[in-house]
Amino acid sequence: MSLREIAKETGLNRRTVAKYLSGQVPAAPPRREPSRRPRPRAVDEVAPLIDAMLRAEILLKGAVIHERLMQEYGVTINYQRIKLYLQEARPRIAEELGISPGELAGLHRRFEVVPGAQAQVDWGDEGKILAHMGIPKVYSFHMTLSYSRDPFCCFTTSQDLATFFDCHRAAFAHFGGVPMTIVYDPTKTVVRRHVAPAEAVPLHPEAVAFAGHYDFDIDVLAAYRPTGKGRVERQVLIVRDHVLAGRSFSSIQEMDAAFTAWLPLRRAKVHGTHGEVIGQRAVRDHTALRSLPATPYVVTQRHLRHVGKDCLVAFDANLYSVPARRVRPRQLVEIRATKSQVMLHSTVSDASGETLLAIHPRAVGRSARIVDETHWDGLPKGDNRRVTTGDPLPQARRHDAPGPKTGSLQALLNRAAATRVEVSRRPLSVYDELTGTRPFTTNSTPKDAR
Repeated sequence: MSLREIAKETGLNRRTVAKYLSGQVPAAPPRREPSRRPRPRAVDEVAPLIDAMLRAEILLKGAVIHERLMQEYGVTINYQRIKLYLQEARPRIAEELGISPGELAGLHRRFEVVPGAQAQVDWGDEGKILAHMGIPKVYSFHMTLSYSRDPFCCFTTSQDLATFFDCHRAAFAHFGGVPMTIVYDPTKTVVRRHVAPAEAVPLHPEAVAFAGHYDFDIDVLAAYRPTGKGRVERQVLIVRDHVLAGRSFSSIQEMDAAFTAWLPLRRAKVHGTHGEVIGQRAVRDHTALRSLPATPYVVTQRHLRHVGKDCLVAFDANLYSVPARRVRPRQLVEIRATKSQVMLHSTVSDASGETLLAIHPRAVGRSARIVDETHWDGLPKGDNRRVTTGDPLPQARRHDAPGPKTGSLQALLNRAAATRVEVSRRPLSVYDELTGTRPFTTNSTPKDAR
């Protein structure tokens, strides 16, 4: 073959082909000796920080680590370099900790709504994150607008009725309005009881009143259908990864502040589903929300309890007093409890049409007694009760001339005089003869005895 044909076949220049054919270039290219010093990488400077984050939470996502390095440490590094480093760092840290990272994935069906049409609500159990501060358990409340995926989150220590709807009011104030529909799980704060499929769900009276006041519809999912509100389900995991994972807190307020600081970062991201910036899409979502009412709705828990003999009423493992002059023992009263106070009402109104008996601040904890001392006015106090001290009893007065009320009885009451009272003595046979158990004389005949 000619040089031209070889060059055309190999794609090389004719001079290069001629050089190799002349023997001026060795057949094998020279080997480069490996460098003794490894080439430095940009990620090596922040590798100790990444390892510390992984030791705090082995499943911490690369996007979260990249976000925190930029926000908290001012590090500007390419996200792909962190991903490549995590491929070798995560198994190594997991082996050090003796755990193996794993993640579950599921499938669900997506749906889209118009702006302002729907929000989804869910609870998150954050466990003993504040156990070192004496708080046994912490919960996270989440509400997510379905159109824009704009999130709201706050942290609480209870999931009771008053706390549940207090979080709703905070979410409405955060979004600046109310969606047309809110999707819930069939929890006891929303439904009264579980029913069979295709049956009407009985809603909680306070939930119905709250929804009517704020003008939204309640949409209750069937049991074990978390994919029906996948937007908020996903949001619970995102907040747990980006806000809580690998961090320590000392109060609920610090946890709320951490979410508030992270929220602008979330709103600045492009959502993977609708392909828009969350914050820009949220503007359209907020504009379509219904306006808030002029007055807020205060949710109260209503219970019936009996009044004890001590004018105390038991509620939530604590005791609250009621006026003694307006109740009777075992009377039935209604308790209306909010998050901060407890109101006790009579089931029957008085002459003026009033039913309120007492208002108390709600007790914190258990086994507390909240008592208004004026409620016990008119009841025996027991402070004039005779107390035995062991002193000798006082002697009765002696009168030289006993009056009409003195005599043998007064003498019996007087110990000294009682010792001088003369008592007649009779033989026992006298009593036998009087009762007829024996004949009057032992020498009498049976005829005489008859």
